[in-house]
Amino acid sequence: MSKGLLIVISGPSGAGKGTICKELLKELDLNLSISATTREPRKGEVDGTNYFFISKDKFQEMLLNNEFLEHAEVYSNYYGTPKEYVFDMLEEGKDVLLEIDIQGALSIKEIYPDGVFIFILPPSMEELKNRIEKRATETKEAMIKRLDAAYKELKYVFKYDYGVLNDTVDSAVDNINSIIKAEKCKVNRQIHLIKNIEEA
Repeated sequence: MSKGLLIVISGPSGAGKGTICKELLKELDLNLSISATTREPRKGEVDGTNYFFISKDKFQEMLLNNEFLEHAEVYSNYYGTPKEYVFDMLEEGKDVLLEIDIQGALSIKEIYPDGVFIFILPPSMEELKNRIEKRATETKEAMIKRLDAAYKELKYVFKYDYGVLNDTVDSAVDNINSIIKAEKCKVNRQIHLIKNIEEA
């Protein structure tokens, strides 16, 4: 049995990562990676489905034991991607989808370069600005900061394996599906099949 693919998706805020990932999970046989967090569950959130909710002491213990692919501190709470959870699914031949920020993605690439790293690009900065404005959740000052951050984040696209333009969600999902199919056809991912043919 071949290993599953770890598909890591990043991109600037407003590029549409979340929407694309939701569609990918609907259309393809993918398993969403679940992060561990020290924050309290919100109403309706389920342990082991939305997050693995753990104590700060447990998080620190896992950190010392090198049990995370990546981790970050956000507003005094800790978040991390558990290695064992992800690697167990990959060993079972399951494809794992992980939507994560750029810093986290690059940390994972160092540990697991065999992953498929995809950067979601907006059609233009003007369109990115329009998408952020449509959310109507940003002050003007916050929006300027977010756009400034997006300009800086776009420079990291060359550290990824693929760049996918999100002009429409359907076309972006189609392109990512094509990437996954191509990755599965790579010779180095099919060593077991080649060995079986040679031994037959």
